[in-house]
Amino acid sequence: MDTRELPRVCVIGAGPSGIAVAKRLAENGIPFDCYEASDEVGGNWYFKNPNGMSACYQSLHIDTSKYRLQFEDFPAPADWPDFPHHSQLLQYFKDYVDHFDLRDRITFDTVVTAAEHDDDGLWRVTTDSGDTEIYDALIVCNGHHWDPRFPDYPGEFDGVLMHSHAYRDPFDPVDLRGKRVVVVGMGNSGLDIASELSQRFLAEKLFVSARRGVWVLPKYVNGRVGDRQSVPAWIPDRVALKLKQRFVRKNRGEMQNYGLPAPDHEPFEAHPSASEEFLHRAGCGDITFKPAITRLDGDTVHFADGSSERVDVVLCATGYHISFPFFADARLVPDAANHFPLFQMMHKPGVDNLFYLGLAQPMPTLVNFAEQQSKLVAAYLTGRYHLPPREQIDRVLDAQEAKRAGRYYDSPRHTIQIEFEPYVRSMNKELEQGAKRAAAAGNSLPVPARAVTGVSR
Repeated sequence: MDTRELPRVCVIGAGPSGIAVAKRLAENGIPFDCYEASDEVGGNWYFKNPNGMSACYQSLHIDTSKYRLQFEDFPAPADWPDFPHHSQLLQYFKDYVDHFDLRDRITFDTVVTAAEHDDDGLWRVTTDSGDTEIYDALIVCNGHHWDPRFPDYPGEFDGVLMHSHAYRDPFDPVDLRGKRVVVVGMGNSGLDIASELSQRFLAEKLFVSARRGVWVLPKYVNGRVGDRQSVPAWIPDRVALKLKQRFVRKNRGEMQNYGLPAPDHEPFEAHPSASEEFLHRAGCGDITFKPAITRLDGDTVHFADGSSERVDVVLCATGYHISFPFFADARLVPDAANHFPLFQMMHKPGVDNLFYLGLAQPMPTLVNFAEQQSKLVAAYLTGRYHLPPREQIDRVLDAQEAKRAGRYYDSPRHTIQIEFEPYVRSMNKELEQGAKRAAAAGNSLPVPARAVTGVSR
């Protein structure tokens, strides 16, 4: 354990990323405060979270298997199904916090309203109680599935226009029985909700509208959980991608066979959408595909192919903005297209005491993504890791963005797309290189302990 006075840290959020970081800070003796807007941990996985930020719906099961989502030193319960329900995942997070004695380290029912980088390089963090505390470093873990991104459709709609973030079940907040419904978007939430509502005793007619087709990936392959299989690390990235693409085409077939449009990209050139039920529903005729909505007109929805339908509800599963409402500095937030280059997907260049953890769309798992990232952050805050020179960071970011642009089609969601296993291998290599830089510098603290404990008003 480092006996030096270590920097005082503020963690914003106690979802899966925040609690994983809190655990890592605690075991490294790094002083910290964690602020959570809700009355419990779990963030997005807390159904009907009173902070209004959860996107859970009643039937939601995580699309990552239990083998992939579990924390390294806290195994998922053996009696869990392969793809647990959100209530099981929430209990897992509660148990994790209690097992590692973190609950008393979290300040609940407290919203961070402002985080300002002052002239001395310290962080002034203000909460909705009106109190301001000073910290040496800030770790942002407020999630990115809570600020709904709505399409801007021309015209007026007489029915209900809602986002999937508000959807709880077929009866809440809108009774969808007997309704003609358009679900917009073919991400995982869109596929889940469309599959649920398309059952004939629920929606009268279920349409799915999207600008482009997608590859719907299986959750099981030959009776086994698909995401447990990995391409060996020694296979080059391009070859690995081709092998995975060939596998999907061979085992899933063409999307047109299910009455869906042909995707304009190859498998894994977009964030994956996985479902065992959606293709069956589409193949049975319970789901009708439509291209993008072009205009709303009373109770009529017009589509890009010139067709129109009478519709009662348009439900937009169209993703989220990446938002940090506590930052007033435009440099600390993404641009309108969600572009926000971060070194190792977490460090803001030029601000050496700021990290964003869990800010990614990793394949296949997000739950323990920040757990991996926290290793670098803890090493950095204890002087065991030093960042590269700024010019090297900029080169890495340029290469990172070029690689992503070459892999995925242009979309706001793909600005934070990453593959989990290659990312972790790269991060661990960077940790080794950073440890050598730190040793050469005498393992000095990159972020010195300067903040004074106490409340300023």
